[in-house]
Amino acid sequence: MKALFAILMQKELFYFNPEAGPLIINNMNKPSKKGVLIVNLGTPDSPSTPDVRKYLREFLSDKRVIDINPIGRWMLVNLIIAPFRAPKSAKVYQQLWEDRGSPLMFYGLDVQQALSEALGTTYEVALGMRYQQPSIASALDQLMAKNVSEILVIPLFPQYASATTGSVADKVMEIVKDWQVIPTIKFVEQFLEEPLFIQTIAEQAQPLMEKTDYDHFLFSFHGIPERQIKKASCDGYCQLGKCCDTYHAKNRYCYRAQCFHTARLVAQALQIPEEKFSVAFQSRLGKDPWIQPYADQMLKEMPAKGYKKVLAFSPSFIADCLETTVEVGDEFKEEFLEAGGEQWDLVPSLNAHPTWVKCLEEMVHKHLD
Repeated sequence: MKALFAILMQKELFYFNPEAGPLIINNMNKPSKKGVLIVNLGTPDSPSTPDVRKYLREFLSDKRVIDINPIGRWMLVNLIIAPFRAPKSAKVYQQLWEDRGSPLMFYGLDVQQALSEALGTTYEVALGMRYQQPSIASALDQLMAKNVSEILVIPLFPQYASATTGSVADKVMEIVKDWQVIPTIKFVEQFLEEPLFIQTIAEQAQPLMEKTDYDHFLFSFHGIPERQIKKASCDGYCQLGKCCDTYHAKNRYCYRAQCFHTARLVAQALQIPEEKFSVAFQSRLGKDPWIQPYADQMLKEMPAKGYKKVLAFSPSFIADCLETTVEVGDEFKEEFLEAGGEQWDLVPSLNAHPTWVKCLEEMVHKHLD
């Protein structure tokens, strides 16, 4: 009997169900795999100026990122931003680059492998980048080559925004609309309330908090233009003020409200009192108003308020990147110390933390099983 099972397994005619016992089936009835597509923003192929310019052009040409007149967007990106910003950005990318390359890329590959191992052989996990390589198209091809029955897309952005999660969904649907056969496709719209997501951030912060008695805690989120908040507002509810102090059905897609809610959840997990933490937004671009308060302005005022030792969080990013390691970790630290601060530390990103991988695993089972 064992020899028979061995032959059947070799020819893929044998399937073992731990709950029901062994089943002998043919290839037509073999349980199909389920596909998981994890997507992050993307990164240049190298920190060279030409590769950074290529990345910026693709990224900033997205109508959901710079949501203005197409002609104006083309001129802004190709005649101003890409030519003049690329050399400066390339120097910053050189600071970020490691032996394995871009952290956003190699941590993405680490998570893909760890999640694949955690889910087992009945799942196929692919990594795609919204901009540059590996592309979403190539990742979807990888999944379809395995004949998956359905696909769960997990944009790796904790809070929903049109320029991130919305852009990923837009791109996926643009690609599959021309397929002859379109499998069931599901999207994770946000995961800021996932307990293990919050727990991972807390676990990353705890070692730092055990070493230092911080005066204050700053949650710095990536900013977006105010106009994008108003476009997504339900019945004009979002007014970019106190309405973000609570999170409910009417502002569930308000990026600013989601950020405040994330900060409250992390603070609660770490037992940080309300008066000891602040929420701010970074990385604004252009002259149009972006959501406030602005992080670079807030941190300069902290030492005068007696906040000499500050621990910073970047809960809108799941992997180390320019906006975390360089902007919050280095540039903000320099500005804070120049303003009279004494100590500025940054909580590491989730990267490939085991609890974060477990969080993704739970999300997959919740949406696909």
